[in-house]
Amino acid sequence: MSSPGIRDAGDSAILLELEPVIDSAVNARAISIATAISDQRLAGVRDVIATYHSVAVHFDPLRCDINSLRKMVGEAAVSPPVPARGSLVEVPVAYGGDNGPDLDDVAAFAKLPARAVIDRHCGPEYRVFMLGFLPGFAYMGIVDESIAAPRKATPRTRIPAGSVGIAGRQTGVYPRSSPGGWQLIGRTPLDVFDPTREAASLFRAGDRVKFVNMAGTQDARFGIRNAQPSNQNAESRIPHPESRCITILKPGLFTTIQDGGRWGYQDRGVPVSGPMDRQAHRRANALVGNAADVATLEATLLGPELRFEQPALIALTGADLEAAIDDKPAAIDTPHRVKGGGTLRFGARRSDTRAYVAIDGGITVPLILGSRSTHVVSGLGGIEGRALRAGDRIPLGPSNHSWREGSSTHLRRGPSRSARPSPAGARLRAMRGPQDHYFDESAFDWLTATRFAVSPRSDRMGYRLVPGSSRIPNPESPSTALGTRQIRGAMISDATFTGGIQIPPSGEPILLMADRQTTGGYPQIATVITADLPLAGQLAPGDWIEFAFCTRPEAIAALTEQEEAFGAG
Repeated sequence: MSSPGIRDAGDSAILLELEPVIDSAVNARAISIATAISDQRLAGVRDVIATYHSVAVHFDPLRCDINSLRKMVGEAAVSPPVPARGSLVEVPVAYGGDNGPDLDDVAAFAKLPARAVIDRHCGPEYRVFMLGFLPGFAYMGIVDESIAAPRKATPRTRIPAGSVGIAGRQTGVYPRSSPGGWQLIGRTPLDVFDPTREAASLFRAGDRVKFVNMAGTQDARFGIRNAQPSNQNAESRIPHPESRCITILKPGLFTTIQDGGRWGYQDRGVPVSGPMDRQAHRRANALVGNAADVATLEATLLGPELRFEQPALIALTGADLEAAIDDKPAAIDTPHRVKGGGTLRFGARRSDTRAYVAIDGGITVPLILGSRSTHVVSGLGGIEGRALRAGDRIPLGPSNHSWREGSSTHLRRGPSRSARPSPAGARLRAMRGPQDHYFDESAFDWLTATRFAVSPRSDRMGYRLVPGSSRIPNPESPSTALGTRQIRGAMISDATFTGGIQIPPSGEPILLMADRQTTGGYPQIATVITADLPLAGQLAPGDWIEFAFCTRPEAIAALTEQEEAFGAG
């Protein structure tokens, strides 16, 4: 057993790495370590996730002492693992036909009859190594080598929920309709992920799974564990339309509901989400007297048109999208009163990309797994897990201000926003790692010497970055494309981090943002620091990005300065 290593993943996460193999014993050790860390309940720790061969720990860098955390993780790593066999979950499967359109292809690959493929898939108990890709998606293994067909060369754009697939020596169940490249051999009627259920995910890391051929089965509902409705669903119903609310007259380009994020569920593959610019979101709430994590509206590039059915106190922060209240200009970073029936409209984009609208009392759509944040890919949070549409009525909490409509009481400006660089781009500071050992030193020179452009194929999950010419006028400076010679070997899928800079085989980096998947298969050469993520969150396609390396003390100093500036406001 090799000595575990603890690597930085920016200033707000660390990654404990065990042996880089897919092995049941290594995975059991990772799960045992993750459990031990979680049980300590160290102040500031937000999420602990076990993967195939590592443990990721996310924390608040201003609340969690990094030295104490490292010591605790190190002690957990060398302690004897606590045996945990996991639960046995039986999964009924209808194989072949429309349910398993690739069964015959897998049979051809294996040079076996389809019936033999089914028998070999149903034969073993599989281990759930980790969850990721989508909420509730369990990476299971190890598939019999004879039927371990590789992923499809061209992924499908839509795979039905419940589809059972094979990808090499892995197998799994798609929790919801989504794109995917696994070979589909069957389908289960089980709902493997339901956010209104306790527990939401049917599978946990360390569980054992037995697939059962449904042929001749009378009742396919067996195997469901903890499928009790969640109490929070009943307590979080949308208020009656006559209650305090706003109506969406025009949705804008892409407007969603976001709060502080969905922490505590990454071990089930559930992304954190939350605002792309956390500072602007927090500032908007402060201006109207809300708590920092109360839900706001996040509007991208083209803002919505809203009608306030009752009087409200609102604030606009982040991007300046030429806002007007009842056709009168409304400045950003200032609280404004809106009368009942009043409208908020947005016009031309003046600066930045994402605007935030906070309303006193906050937005009170139902809590889903402890958060109101919208994650469109997973269909979680907000209004039906989607971007807002015309006609949506957004419920609000009770006003936390005692003022009369038409009152002229002075409203003090709140904390001002940080000065931003050129609206055409940003220089982002990053810390090396967590997978920096996959790269030679020339890769780091290339990363800091290149100016990248944000591709149009970018969204809240991540920015695809197109390398431009070197910004260092030196004929010996690195080329604008990262060659494969600079990446050392393939990587086993591992935890991802907000701000992580992934390097895929194309050599074009992906900067992971608020809606990132919880796991990924590309090495992260560096991670943007917490203080600079709001700058990144305000970028748009066509904007440029430059990277500069910094140390942890420098990252914490930048975040502390940001916090002090906010408090001084």
